[in-house]
Amino acid sequence: MSDRVHLHTFETSQNLAEVLSQKIAQDLQKAIDTNGQASLIVSGGSTPKPLFEKLSMLKIDWERVRIGLCDERWVPPTHVESNERLVRSALLQNEAAKAIFIGTYREGISAFDAESICSQSVERELLPLDVVALGMGSDAHTASLFPRNPRLGQGLDLSNPVLCIAIEPEHAPHMRMSLTRRAILSAAHIYLHFEGKEKFAVYEEALRGEDVIAMPIRSILKQNEKNVEVYYA
Repeated sequence: MSDRVHLHTFETSQNLAEVLSQKIAQDLQKAIDTNGQASLIVSGGSTPKPLFEKLSMLKIDWERVRIGLCDERWVPPTHVESNERLVRSALLQNEAAKAIFIGTYREGISAFDAESICSQSVERELLPLDVVALGMGSDAHTASLFPRNPRLGQGLDLSNPVLCIAIEPEHAPHMRMSLTRRAILSAAHIYLHFEGKEKFAVYEEALRGEDVIAMPIRSILKQNEKNVEVYYA
């Protein structure tokens, strides 16, 4: 295992959410105390919902926090599969209702045509990234950096200056806009949160091999720039 990867295991998703929400809140408040503001980048899907709910109830200076997305399906925020919709319903509640949300989706423009708009928005509204909370799929994708995708190489290339990349998944619905590896690894704190034995097996396989095109999560786990705190239940 890389010296940069630290695994934290929990018996239940609620226990995990309790601990990780406190840790993220501490990171955000420290950034606020140091810089006057903080940014939090979160993932969609069903896994982080309990985390969002716990985090939303913690008392920090939320009005100084900007929240963005690791990736977004290119659908309106009213769509049932919109990550923005999930974040607004589960995280931007209670104490965290005071946070500022920076959305990804742009109406009336394709994801490909919106790449530069989204990259500029991240640079202007969210950098520097203080906390990035990643997820991982059973196919070892993270954000919307999917295995063997034709644009994956561009998304993983640290010399590529863009912060967002449009991705068309081969085995999942909807176009996506994803943060690039360069953007993710710019964060001060990187968390990887996944649950279940199937995904833990994927995680272990990712640590054993080197092929980042087959398992994009390796590009985050197997690097020497930043620590990655892995939270698993």
